Amino acid sequence: MSDVQLKYSKEDLQEFKLIIDKKIERAEEDLVLLKAAYKNDADNGTNDTSPSFKSFDEGSEVMNKESNMQLAIRQEKFIRDLRNALLRIENGTYGVCRVMGKLIQKERLKLVPHATLSIEAKRKQ
Repeated sequence: MSDVQLKYSKEDLQEFKLIIDKKIERAEEDLVLLKAAYKNDADNGTNDTSPSFKSFDEGSEVMNKESNMQLAIRQEKFIRDLRNALLRIENGTYGVCRVMGKLIQKERLKLVPHATLSIEAKRKQ
């Protein structure tokens, strides 16, 4: 019989679930701020400035909104990946590398709890 562990214990899975839940909570808070930032149409008080400065401000504002929108999209993907990790905990596949079929190192999962690849598989990509 092999001494290779095929699944994490219920205690380990509970620990990972807590880490993931905290990350989701933080990520959702950040997402709210990002969405508020790119949806903000508030006037920055540039009405009384010269037109050339106003156009620079508007261009900068558009760039900031686009940047915040991209960050929000990435944040939504991160939250989705974390929720998928919770599903893998529920269905018993959490922590198993989808390429190698081995357990992903515990230290890696603590840092990147939504990981689906072991370090070895990631390096081969």
